[in-house]
Amino acid sequence: MNKVIFGSKPSGETKKLVFDFASSLAVGETISSASVVATTYSGTDSSPSSIISGSDTTSGSQVTQAVTAGTVGVTYLLTCTAITSASQTLQLAGYLVVL
Repeated sequence: MNKVIFGSKPSGETKKLVFDFASSLAVGETISSASVVATTYSGTDSSPSSIISGSDTTSGSQVTQAVTAGTVGVTYLLTCTAITSASQTLQLAGYLVVL
């Protein structure tokens, strides 16, 4: 699974994160559906999924997911699973630190 590092965010901020699958798609292939899940990579948060705010949106090769709140000092691992128009299942994971 490919990994990216997102910039950190303050706990009071809502931020949109973009997962870009362009390098994994064939010409003309797009994202048909996607989902993003959050777990803790380091630190303690009894409910890491609560950082996910609303549904993701897809456009072409990109999936955008808003994240909000979070526990100060925790590093979250956000995993985006995408199904493409060519029936591929792709994943990108990103690390996000809450300040």
